[in-house]
Amino acid sequence: MTLFDPPAPLPERLRPRTLAEVVGQGHLLGPGKPLTRLLQSGRLGSLIFWGPPGVGKTTLARLIASEVGAHFIPLSAVSAGVKDVREAVTEAERLRARGQRTILFLDEIHRFNKAQQDALLPHVESGLLTLIGATTENPSFEVNPALRSRARTLVLEALTQEEVRGLLERALADPRGLPGVTASEGALDLLARLAEGDARRALGTLEVAATLANPVTPEAVTEAFGRHLPAMDKNGEDFYNLISALHKSVRGSHVDGALYWLARMLEGGADPLYVARRIVRMASEDIGLADPQALRLCIAARDAMEFLGSPEGELALAQAVVYLALAPKSNSVYVAWKKARSAVQEGEMLPVPVHLRNAPTSLMRAQGYGQGYAYYFDDPEGSFQQNYLPDGVRLDLYAPTGEGWEARVAERWRKLREAHGEGTDE
Repeated sequence: MTLFDPPAPLPERLRPRTLAEVVGQGHLLGPGKPLTRLLQSGRLGSLIFWGPPGVGKTTLARLIASEVGAHFIPLSAVSAGVKDVREAVTEAERLRARGQRTILFLDEIHRFNKAQQDALLPHVESGLLTLIGATTENPSFEVNPALRSRARTLVLEALTQEEVRGLLERALADPRGLPGVTASEGALDLLARLAEGDARRALGTLEVAATLANPVTPEAVTEAFGRHLPAMDKNGEDFYNLISALHKSVRGSHVDGALYWLARMLEGGADPLYVARRIVRMASEDIGLADPQALRLCIAARDAMEFLGSPEGELALAQAVVYLALAPKSNSVYVAWKKARSAVQEGEMLPVPVHLRNAPTSLMRAQGYGQGYAYYFDDPEGSFQQNYLPDGVRLDLYAPTGEGWEARVAERWRKLREAHGEGTDE
């Protein structure tokens, strides 16, 4: 071995050679589990492995091919295209003539567009190719329904801290791993926690830490690991799960939860202005008229974020999130607006009553536009008596809640409805 012929990285050297060596995924492997039953049945069909990085999707695909004696063709959707699929088909046809089946492993299958995924369909349908796709994204959104219907989706889970720690101990004991290297208990515990269930990250960090200190110490692990950026795919499901958690924590008035999810998003690399826009929406959707000042404060927080940038502007977002979480809640305007839109979308487009129409020209005035309109400040009683909806239309859209500012104006709303003749016959 020379400088120009370095060893394979530790995660590759320790890649399991049999299914028995696989760490984690106990819900799929072992006696009576789904993947074990598929292999024992001899009727292995196409599969989609969905799970976070570093949990063994590629390893399982390789081991499955070995178990069933199939030729294994690995492709990455990042760099492969339809041409590579055609070449795989040609190879599979040649091998089928010899009685050998072919497994096509497509890593990051979600990166194939619809046309590329469609190119796989006839060959998966005919059985020429047994497809095993791997993705970190939800297949419901990222894999075509036609292809998804021809493959069984198996969910892989992040490794537990105990499983990661066991893997690290194996790396120190296995001759293929780091012979001669030891690590303190604290270092292994720290690395098992920082890895967040990612075996590849854990082993890669251990290998770097071993070059910094032997025995490996917590300080060496921290240095090797670098800055801890929370996992988040800015275009994937996890991103939307995080923003959902932030929104629901605000709605549930849980201040610590709201701050935690805000920090997870910003530390994970989310666009602060995107987060600011969502916070502004929360002010209208969930606080609404229970606290009319909330929207102003959130607009100010957005402006502060845009003016100051990160990290200074992030404090304004945190201030807005805390304010929203503590504020009284009302979705009355949100509900009323949805009802109003539905009434317009589903109802007949009736004309505006003549007395409510604008009359800027003499012709319009001659047609009666604006005639009979009771100006509130001249004739409050007459103003209340006139109709403000198309003839024959009756709506019940807005209903104030009993929180905050709305609680203070609820009685006025009741009296207004009575004055308009709308609150006595419900």
